Amino acid sequence: MNLEKPVRYPTTLLVVLGTAVLLARAPADDWPQWQGPDRNAISKETGLLKEWPKEGPSLAWKANGLGGGYSGPSVAAGRIFGMSNRGEDEVVWALSESDGKELWVTRLGPAFKQSWPQGKEGPGCTPTVDGDRLYVLGLGGELACLQVKDGKILWQRNLTRDFGGRVPMWSYRESPLIDGDKLICTPGGEEATILALNKLTGDPIWKCQVQEGSGSGGGGPAGPGGRRGGFGGGPPSGAGYASAIAIDFEGQRQYVQLTAKALVGVSASDGKLLWRYARPANGMGINCSTPIYIDGHVFAASAYGAGGGLARLIKDASGEIKAEEVWFSRKMQNHHGGMIVFDGCLYGANGGNEGGALVCLDFKTGDVLWDMRDDAERRAPKGSLVMADNRLYYRTEKGTMLLIEPNRKEYIERGRFEQPDRTQQPAWTHPVIANGKLYLRDQDLLFCYDIRAK
Repeated sequence: MNLEKPVRYPTTLLVVLGTAVLLARAPADDWPQWQGPDRNAISKETGLLKEWPKEGPSLAWKANGLGGGYSGPSVAAGRIFGMSNRGEDEVVWALSESDGKELWVTRLGPAFKQSWPQGKEGPGCTPTVDGDRLYVLGLGGELACLQVKDGKILWQRNLTRDFGGRVPMWSYRESPLIDGDKLICTPGGEEATILALNKLTGDPIWKCQVQEGSGSGGGGPAGPGGRRGGFGGGPPSGAGYASAIAIDFEGQRQYVQLTAKALVGVSASDGKLLWRYARPANGMGINCSTPIYIDGHVFAASAYGAGGGLARLIKDASGEIKAEEVWFSRKMQNHHGGMIVFDGCLYGANGGNEGGALVCLDFKTGDVLWDMRDDAERRAPKGSLVMADNRLYYRTEKGTMLLIEPNRKEYIERGRFEQPDRTQQPAWTHPVIANGKLYLRDQDLLFCYDIRAK
């Protein structure tokens, strides 16, 4: 199971090939969507600081007045995009990458009134940039395509009103996936658990229904609790809070998503449910972390008494695909901070509402290589992470930012600092790295740090 290192193409090659299509694409060091260019939370950048000074990297600029929410920034073509609640409105905004000045703001609709307190401050979707278009999903299911240059809405749909979706208890938190001419999202309804739309028009292409126990390769029990997607108030949603990824397996394009019920694979061409692996999904339906795919293997994890499971995809003579479990561990109950696989190691926080800590597992076997919960100082409590230039950037829920050198034998810290002007809300927004900068969102504030090596 070999993890290929990302390829960074020389700028000179792009210049030589300089067609209009290539020029419309984001540079390799941009962060145009949730979890970066390849949706694996790994940046392609090099030339970054390997160790931070005691006070941390230098602050390039700070933007305020963004509004409430947990939407992580996306960065493309000189602009930074995000979402917020401002007063009674749910909005999408664009800032200048150079100085953080606001370029435009567009009202998506009225701010969605979430009854549960956790995360009600505002949306959690990271906008997806695709050429000259931007795609966003609001808390209540407002799905929209906007122009990058000025924020003009080109089309807008609602996942509940237009497609029979059911809003999860903590609202929609998904970041839309753009793949070719399709937009992939998860309404969570009876007829459309997962949905493909034409990205240019918003018209439906196919709908996929994921029922309890449907599909091949059950892979074990779903976890404790029995109920899915919410508590009372009618039928639960089939949508979790994760964002889908696109994979290629045995010559077939698939979309892999962690729903409220299971980790599933769906045919990209027609929405057929290809396989199902239920064990990583907890019984509460609160499944948040983006799946991982490497060399014919899929991995997913959740908290609330569940854990993480690796499954091998197998295609039989009839063409049917099954997900066969390789290992399952309760030592990777990843809540919503995400996970990264690098050099055969799986890094991520293990723990839910009770807290937790950063752990490192062998990706092939699930064996625990080290666990910061065992450290008396708890130097790396529960948080979220991204990676760039052979360093893990880890943000704890209290806001402390850590720089960690990946190592399968031990925890090696290369720097830490405290973000100024911390709000009272948890630091749930994942860090973002783009073009030599580290971005930290804290509700109304966005901090931009220069992390380039001098």
